[in-house]
Amino acid sequence: MTASLPITALSTPNESQIVASAKEGDKHAFKQLYELHHRHMYALCLRLCGDSQLAEEALQDAFVRAWQKLSLFDGKSQFGTWLHRLTVNQALSTLKKHRSFWARFIPIEEQFEPLSKEIQHENLDKLLLRLPERTRIVFVLFSIEGYQHDEIAKLLNIAVGTSKAQYHRAKALLQELI
Repeated sequence: MTASLPITALSTPNESQIVASAKEGDKHAFKQLYELHHRHMYALCLRLCGDSQLAEEALQDAFVRAWQKLSLFDGKSQFGTWLHRLTVNQALSTLKKHRSFWARFIPIEEQFEPLSKEIQHENLDKLLLRLPERTRIVFVLFSIEGYQHDEIAKLLNIAVGTSKAQYHRAKALLQELI
């Protein structure tokens, strides 16, 4: 008979062990998963949403959804990959929900002030915020997150050609801003 050893500070469980514990309802384990992934997922949400408050909302909703759907995680991919896909979908849902409400009040072009031409390359995230929403989303998903145009088209419910056109538009607009 083998006794299971408790997890101590001296032995660090790997992510698959943490996921297994979280799937069994261990909230402390899920908190560990949050700590491991929340910074990267927030950056993803911020790039997609273009607004810190929307990004925070999308991040929170993504982790709530991850907790609810954790039993569906089959372990065929890494947890981070599964969480990434879930977070992208949640950020897009958050954007869609807010766009339908706020679009009635504030045209997107009026939300930003003009940028100067002396912008450094390290400010790419700030430049991304200047792009129109759909253009920014396609650029982030393709260039930064590594999605293919056919995957983007399915996520956004657009044609593959539209995804490619939005990507090229993003590159042109970013070039103008630089």
